Amino acid sequence: MSIIDWLVLGGTLLFIVAYGAWKTRGSKNIEGYLRGDSSLKWWTIGLSVMATQASAITFLSTPGQAYESGMGFIQFYFGLPIAMVIICIFFIPLYFRLKVYTAYEFLENRFDLKTRSITAMLFLVQRGLAAGITIYAPSIILSTLFDWPLLITNIIIGVLVIIYTVAGGTKAVSVTQKQQMVVIFAGMVAAFVILLNKLPEAGFGTLMEAAGKLGKMNLVETDFKLSDRYNIYAGLIGGFFLALSYFGTDQSQVARYLSGKSITEMRLGLLFNGVFKIPMQFFILLTGILVFLFYQFHQPPVFFNEVARQSVVASNLAPLLSEQETQYEQLFLENKEQMQVLISGIDNGDDASANGARDIILTNQATQREVRDSVKALVKQVNPRAETRDTDYVFITFVMKNLPIGLVGLLFAVIFSAAMSSTASELNALASTTCIDIYKRSINPNGDEGHYVSASKWLTFGWGVVAIIFATLAPLAENLIQLVNILGSIFYGTILGIFLVAFLMKWIKGNAVFIAAVLAECLVLYIFFYHKEVGFLWYNVIGCVAVMVLATILQLFMPTKPAQS
Repeated sequence: MSIIDWLVLGGTLLFIVAYGAWKTRGSKNIEGYLRGDSSLKWWTIGLSVMATQASAITFLSTPGQAYESGMGFIQFYFGLPIAMVIICIFFIPLYFRLKVYTAYEFLENRFDLKTRSITAMLFLVQRGLAAGITIYAPSIILSTLFDWPLLITNIIIGVLVIIYTVAGGTKAVSVTQKQQMVVIFAGMVAAFVILLNKLPEAGFGTLMEAAGKLGKMNLVETDFKLSDRYNIYAGLIGGFFLALSYFGTDQSQVARYLSGKSITEMRLGLLFNGVFKIPMQFFILLTGILVFLFYQFHQPPVFFNEVARQSVVASNLAPLLSEQETQYEQLFLENKEQMQVLISGIDNGDDASANGARDIILTNQATQREVRDSVKALVKQVNPRAETRDTDYVFITFVMKNLPIGLVGLLFAVIFSAAMSSTASELNALASTTCIDIYKRSINPNGDEGHYVSASKWLTFGWGVVAIIFATLAPLAENLIQLVNILGSIFYGTILGIFLVAFLMKWIKGNAVFIAAVLAECLVLYIFFYHKEVGFLWYNVIGCVAVMVLATILQLFMPTKPAQS
């Protein structure tokens, strides 16, 4: 990157960290540190909720997801608006009335201590792993692109987040996320506009129709398959359960709206997210489609991870790589000609010409995938531990090679800002849950306000260190946007089931729901490890329904007197 890009990147990040630490300095009591003095307005809550979910993974991985598979991922979010309405009606009034610091305090009042504790522990395991992934996502890519040690990029992101999260707690997270979202939107809009200017001078509608003919614009899949990760049924049902659990029971999100000054502010903040989340994701996916179109007219690399490719160039397999790249380039040149024919056919209403060009392009793309697979095999030969899934590198490669000076730094600031915003929310939630639900409740219940604020700060620091360590050790097993959602789906269904039993099934007591939760989580883990044919969004439904059904059955054989904790 140029010196200007470094200045833009460094200046943006330092401003956000300094502003967050200064604006929220001096929290002296647990109410201020963990609930932000319940003073935030709805627009701050709404942007904070969106920023918490929109991690660096969103901006690195989602365009690559669209580049590879098209717009179908948007179905993942179809259940979210419905979940927002349910949470506004049932969850928020209850949390507000009880004045809880965490979502899990309510469960002890309803059931018993062990149910509260197991739910908190499920959250801590899931969110602790996720915090590492949100640091790892940008770190693995930035370390590869800059050829920096992974440990260095992990530490840079982790330390920056720890500074202002420890300093200001919940309010610092929410306040800084407003600036981070401004940076994120500015960077993505800039990339979108530049992509449009780099595409052929055809109408936008023509380009979208061309992408559609190549299978990239299928927004809705109506065929039901349990193995499909993304269809309208998985999106509406599985996505609903996932969103209901994530926004209704995950402390990293619950803390965002618990800091609102009233029920109205909390509800408006969540509804803001429900209205704008799908359009935001649509825009990010559409940016990925423009990257796909861009690479139909500009030579794409045969493998987007350039450092991994260079390892092959430096090996005795270089001649084989050269042969594969030559074949890949020939296929690209033929496709480039056919893209012009396709666009011309669309503009002139010549369906026969357009469809003929489409068929040739799709055939060539199938061959290109085979060439890419051969190159990935070469990478594996040189380095058996190398990650060959390179779709997460697609968007950042475009940024590095095609954006003007200054905007490259801005887009990297987008990635770092998104990583920082999500990680800060997660560290804050992990610390508050550990402090309130474990430490204050079961280990040291007699401390004063200052003691718990101090404990929360040390726990935030500790979880930050754990996240950095996990980020360094975490393997890149999937497309990152899928990995983080798979991880959430493994645990969220069980957690949601516990809360729905608490809300809706008043006759069920603590022992029954505790045992049901353990059995349900074991069932979900069994399906995850041994039945890969089940799409991950269904884990949320299975876990939730299993808790409710098993708790009902178990309660029939148990005393009705509430269990003593």
